[in-house]
Amino acid sequence: QVQLVESGGGLVQAGGSLRLSCVVSGIIFSINDMTWYRQAPGKQRELVAVITGGGRTNYADSVKGRFTISRDNNKKTVYLQMNSLKPEDTGDYYCQTSLKGYNYWGQGTQVTVSS
Repeated sequence: QVQLVESGGGLVQAGGSLRLSCVVSGIIFSINDMTWYRQAPGKQRELVAVITGGGRTNYADSVKGRFTISRDNNKKTVYLQMNSLKPEDTGDYYCQTSLKGYNYWGQGTQVTVSS
């Protein structure tokens, strides 16, 4: 059974930082690509950052230079370090992975950035 559990969200002032974590079970974590998405109120879910099994990363233009995605294969955990947060970063953040063509999602963690 594949499970993804996010944590680390909260309320932070603009300019502040948060680190999100996503613990994964039920897959061979080290070879799976891992992705962070977010969904702002009233908007569609959007890709934030992705890290491949080999460690290559890619980011949405809106977060480049501010967010860093990383992974610890021993802990089966993917992280999203978010710095210089802006009010427009507010939303629910989800981690996602795929296995045999099926997408798995965590329950999400809420991030609120106050101005």
